[in-house]
Amino acid sequence: MNIKTNYQITNDALNGKTILVTGANRGFGRAMTLDLAKAGASVIMLGRDLGSLEEVYDEVVDAKYQEPILYPFDLEGATPEHYEQLQKNILDNFGRLDGLIHNASIIGTMMPIEQYDIKLWYATMQININAPFMLTQFLIPALNKSADARILFLSSSVGRSARAYWGAYGVSKFAIEGLSQTLSDELEKTNIKVNSLDPGRMRTEMRRTAYPAENSDKNPFPEDKSSAIVYLMSEKTKKLNGEQLTLSDA
Repeated sequence: MNIKTNYQITNDALNGKTILVTGANRGFGRAMTLDLAKAGASVIMLGRDLGSLEEVYDEVVDAKYQEPILYPFDLEGATPEHYEQLQKNILDNFGRLDGLIHNASIIGTMMPIEQYDIKLWYATMQININAPFMLTQFLIPALNKSADARILFLSSSVGRSARAYWGAYGVSKFAIEGLSQTLSDELEKTNIKVNSLDPGRMRTEMRRTAYPAENSDKNPFPEDKSSAIVYLMSEKTKKLNGEQLTLSDA
């Protein structure tokens, strides 16, 4: 299902909602954080690098949007105890969670499976699929306390149609699609709706790494597409569940 990217954000579209975004410190995560805060959501900005998280925090505050919450967190090295503490902090401070957006991922390297570095494979799978699994499992109790909760998994075209040399990244995105579909089926009768989203091409550092010969000037900026995330977190999509969504190019 294609989703348009020209959603008009109103300042109260997400008032009172608490939404956690992983990888909120750069690229598409930064752009969606700004738009979600503009729409009135309290964004829990989760990322490994505190310095870049603080930079985005300052951008949000300077724009006079809803003040976000910084939460430094290492998805590669986090233990179950770290996830349990995150769950406790959210429930103690907010009482519930209304949205969970799995945006953070790493591309690993582009090479044949037979040559793939084993340690890099493990690291990529840990960040791209194991961490989203653990984060989701620990935060379902908080999402269950919301009257209208969403889980959104950021995917990729190579997670829906296999392509040579995409290695751990491609495999991890196939796993993300499977996790999304499994959860949407399991949670169908709850207030939690689960979907995956291929954001398409954007002018990001990850895209430049994957396509070094591409003329990136022709690609949309993350800010050209991020308003669609507000739409997907809003009441207008409360019946959307179990879908493989794709953002159209702006």
